[in-house]
Amino acid sequence: MSVNYSSRKLLQVHITPWRVAIVAGLLGAWFVALGMRAAYLQGLNTDFLQGKGDAVSSRKLAIPANRGMVLDRFGQPLAISTPVETLWARPSDTQSLASQQIVRLAAILGMPTNALAKKLNSPHKGVIAINRNLSPEQAVKIAALGLPGLKLQREFRRFYPAAEVAAHVVGFTNVDDVGQEGVELAYHDWLTGKAGSRHVLRDRRGHIVQDLSPARGAKMGGNLGLSLDLKLQYLAHRELSAAVDKHKAKGGGIVVLDAKTGEILALSNLPVVNPNNRKNYKPGLMRNRAVTDTFEPGSTIKPFTVAAVLERGLVRPDSMIYLPNDYAVGRKHITDVHYHPQLTVTEVLQKSSNIGVVKMAMQLKPEEFWDTLRRAGFGEKPGSGFPGEVGGRLRDPSTWKPVEQATHAYGHGLSVSLLQLARAYMAFANDGVVMPLTFLKREPQELDGERVLSVHVARQVREMMETVTHEGGTATLAQVPGYRVAGKTGTAYKLIGGRYSTDSYISSFVGLAPASDPRLIIAVMIDEPREKGHYGGQVAGPVFAQVMAASLRQLGVSPDAPEEPATRMTQPQLGVKPGEA
Repeated sequence: MSVNYSSRKLLQVHITPWRVAIVAGLLGAWFVALGMRAAYLQGLNTDFLQGKGDAVSSRKLAIPANRGMVLDRFGQPLAISTPVETLWARPSDTQSLASQQIVRLAAILGMPTNALAKKLNSPHKGVIAINRNLSPEQAVKIAALGLPGLKLQREFRRFYPAAEVAAHVVGFTNVDDVGQEGVELAYHDWLTGKAGSRHVLRDRRGHIVQDLSPARGAKMGGNLGLSLDLKLQYLAHRELSAAVDKHKAKGGGIVVLDAKTGEILALSNLPVVNPNNRKNYKPGLMRNRAVTDTFEPGSTIKPFTVAAVLERGLVRPDSMIYLPNDYAVGRKHITDVHYHPQLTVTEVLQKSSNIGVVKMAMQLKPEEFWDTLRRAGFGEKPGSGFPGEVGGRLRDPSTWKPVEQATHAYGHGLSVSLLQLARAYMAFANDGVVMPLTFLKREPQELDGERVLSVHVARQVREMMETVTHEGGTATLAQVPGYRVAGKTGTAYKLIGGRYSTDSYISSFVGLAPASDPRLIIAVMIDEPREKGHYGGQVAGPVFAQVMAASLRQLGVSPDAPEEPATRMTQPQLGVKPGEA
């Protein structure tokens, strides 16, 4: 009894009223705080809680849009988008996969097991792409495995049916279907569709269990019709490739223009890379050099020099030019390999005499010569709208020294792009009018061009350029059986490191046919030919002839020359040095 009494007494001592009040107060305050917190979260901050819940279970899924096709002028595909499956993984879920499961997945994907295991066990907290180019067969096999943490998503991959043949014009897109080069870049906004969306509810494994709202469908991008003729494009690329291989050249370019409309029917450059296989991709290989790079045009500028003096009535086509062995302008000595005591203006162009064109050019004021070159489009962008287009170099005439005016007469001291040079020759093809350039197909309609030469002068120079392809001219290998051809060769020392090389050349030819009523203009440039000749008429002329002949037949252009073509020389004219041809 004494023990029990003592225990009760002890309890009475320790359990006092003030202690009970403190405990009750603390508990009451705790419940009040919980109630206030619940009221705040459920009443005043509902959106926050809803957002947290949706982040786990609700998703807005993007429905990819199909990028528009790029087509040639006849509807042949140059760039199309094909559906592919992309495999995504959430490493936080795939880290639990068994080794046998990883081995089976790696076999389907065709990738090393170790590399796949490294990705699936990545510390990355989000999702990562495992493969973005799965075939439908691969996608079916992966789905059958039912592995957690993996997701298949439909995307579109860009495919280029013409491969490298039209690569520099069409360009390409990156892995996210964004245009990087060519018309894929220039017209990206038009080609790109508008993605759709789907609001869904998913379980903790990522499976869709409910659509929360009607899906919004994707809008396909617009198709783009180019001015290119795929048949002519294949032809131009083939002949250019053959010439580069034959002459062991560093590269080359070719442009085929419709003289009547300004449409670019074909354009090719070398070197190039297949946009469908970019394992060995280098940015320089996809640069459209015919549009973005410049070179000194050499003697292909001489028709414009002759046009400048003809326009001002200083000479006539049959005017006689007396030529010395050596012609000095300041400290610059200008010579011709073959001495001709006298030549007519027409013969100066036919035989590409440096002294002849310099003597004519020096009769002009610098501003007058510059004005003719400028009106022809030199020193300005040709206006094709192509990304990276350049305008070349044509300095202000107020800065010219006499020697610069002289060298400009035969194409040194200024620079042009191949597209710019082809455009300028439209002045001779269209009786003095230059049409605006375009890479897009134009509907038949009346187009307003820009007059840069008088009708009379343009026709005179065109007739003079016909003699360049006749016997005694510098481009007999540019003849096209059945058609009259007008054109001009160019062979220029190449500028390397600010100095003219003594053994590296730019060989070129620009011509038009049929000369009676020109339909096509073709400009060819071969960069650093190393074997089997280096003169423009010898290297670039045959490429022009092959492409022009086949193109005229393809377009159904009627012949305008006698049935028996002029005698074609089997060997190039000897003794013609750079700057003369």
